[in-house]
Amino acid sequence: MLETVFSGQLLFAAAVLGVLYAVIGLGLNLVYGTMRLLNIAHGDILMLGAYAAFWWFTLTGLSPLLTLPLVAVAAAGLGIGLYVAFFRRHLASGAHVAVVEARSLLIFFGISVAIQNAMAWAFTSTPRAYRYLDGVWHLGDTAMTGNRIAALAVGVGVLLAMLVFLNRTLFGLEIKALIQHREAARIVGINVDRVQLFAIGLGFAVAGIGGVLLSMTEQITPFMGFPFTIGAFVVIIMGGLGNIRGGIVAGFALAFVEIYLVTLTSANLRSILVYGIFVAVLLIRPQGLLSRARRA
Repeated sequence: MLETVFSGQLLFAAAVLGVLYAVIGLGLNLVYGTMRLLNIAHGDILMLGAYAAFWWFTLTGLSPLLTLPLVAVAAAGLGIGLYVAFFRRHLASGAHVAVVEARSLLIFFGISVAIQNAMAWAFTSTPRAYRYLDGVWHLGDTAMTGNRIAALAVGVGVLLAMLVFLNRTLFGLEIKALIQHREAARIVGINVDRVQLFAIGLGFAVAGIGGVLLSMTEQITPFMGFPFTIGAFVVIIMGGLGNIRGGIVAGFALAFVEIYLVTLTSANLRSILVYGIFVAVLLIRPQGLLSRARRA
């Protein structure tokens, strides 16, 4: 048992899952952090990205990684469209945060149901998958498939690029300012509506990219999104709502806890572990395990 726990195989599996959790959680964190919108359709955007990669590979035979910019643009366009149609006027009205969260939860629930049923009608609920870079590479005793290596490399690249963007560009700093204090950002002259428009597009784009990466290693169904929505919420709650760097760290932490505890117990307990962590964090430290206490 100890040899299994300390094996490179588990470490690699946890690293790949951690990157996916961090990428998926990042997209949700951008949307919630800037606008306090509870996007429970987040996993369905991921599912759309996965289907786009599947059909691209099936119809053209070209690498699904080539769809990354196309999926990102399409997902961003969907996010911007939803913002303009449902949320722009509501956010501009200055409604209380609790009202914004409650209404967005209902709106995104309807959007989630509509997307799932539309995809089930169009492609049936039969699971789909494709084989891409499925050759096995060995590093010592660790066996790694090419698609998981690619998902890990691209995911790390996306996370690093987002951190550089948020910390080194004017637009990224404006997003961080809006996350930290909405009214203060408005007072100092930040165009809140423009930043919100960009942030929701960016959040949806990252979710779509996560779907493409996930499609290379997992089966795809119209109803695959909900578990990843829950996983994303666990990640951003662990890291602190709106805490981008904390969310990335929490994504890796959740993956390592999940992989190693499932190994020590049973795969049947995976959902119990994830939901258990979710409830425990809400009870013990609802502001997030990695968030800093605010000073008055």
